[in-house]
Amino acid sequence: MLPPNSSEKESRMALLALFIASLLTSAAMDTTEAVQYKASNNAAGTPGGTRFNKEIGLAYSKQVLAAASSFVWSTFKQSAADRKKVQLITLVVETMDGVAYTSNNGIHVSANYVASYSGDVKTEITGVLYHEVTHVWQWNGKGAAPGGLIEGIADYVRLKAGYAPSHWVKPGQGDRWDQGYDVTAYFLDYCNSLKGGFVAQLNAMMKNGYSDNFFVELLGKTVDQLWSDYKAKYGGV
Repeated sequence: MLPPNSSEKESRMALLALFIASLLTSAAMDTTEAVQYKASNNAAGTPGGTRFNKEIGLAYSKQVLAAASSFVWSTFKQSAADRKKVQLITLVVETMDGVAYTSNNGIHVSANYVASYSGDVKTEITGVLYHEVTHVWQWNGKGAAPGGLIEGIADYVRLKAGYAPSHWVKPGQGDRWDQGYDVTAYFLDYCNSLKGGFVAQLNAMMKNGYSDNFFVELLGKTVDQLWSDYKAKYGGV
């Protein structure tokens, strides 16, 4: 086999340079779209902070944030182009009342709650993180959606991930469809059983606004009719 002439060498070098440039561009795009996860414990030395480090840990928490994000994208049937442009999700364990809250893609977990929880705190906080990560990614109708629906969708994701705790209400219980949290989560699960992908479609519709009529468009009944059907299914409990 004859060695390549200068023209062939230049052509090969040009192709190699093009290939490398393509790889670098692809890597840059992956870096841009990738989500980073950071966690810190600001309650170290307190009973809750100490229990968090011993029974949960920051490394595990970051793994949960990543796994929960992937689960939310799958539940909402979202590609990278469909979801919010979030590049960093943070978790902070701190001394505060309540359980947890999310603000500006930052999740705050109560060390007080960790300290006082009487059961398997690792599983409980895993479920809490699935709920809070949902708040990072879900649409809220530009602020027009009922707060109970937003919380219900977050608990729906927690439910479908298999982290519904024993202290939740039972399916069929509750006073209003938008009561929120576990009550609304089970109602949404019922709606999703009527049409697969309902929750994903509802979330997508809430990107630009909100109307109760979304339930009619997706399921052919008003949300109040659906709530009545849901209650009847469980004997009106």
